[in-house]
Amino acid sequence: MTIERTKPKSVWRKIERWMVGLVMAMIAFVLEKMVLRSIRKAGKSGKSGASTEELHTTLTSKGGEVDLTDER
Repeated sequence: MTIERTKPKSVWRKIERWMVGLVMAMIAFVLEKMVLRSIRKAGKSGKSGASTEELHTTLTSKGGEVDLTDER
């Protein structure tokens, strides 16, 4: 259901929404940089031979049951 506004949004409301969007974009940018940096670090340590074994995890679910098995 949509509600029609009788009064247009004030200038302060527009500025507030713009600033909230800007802060959210900055947070998303920082989080993305952190994730990419951690992926790069994990890739470098894996290539150096410290951990040559890869873990494959299979998740199977049937209704309420969840079976988690590690294949090594």
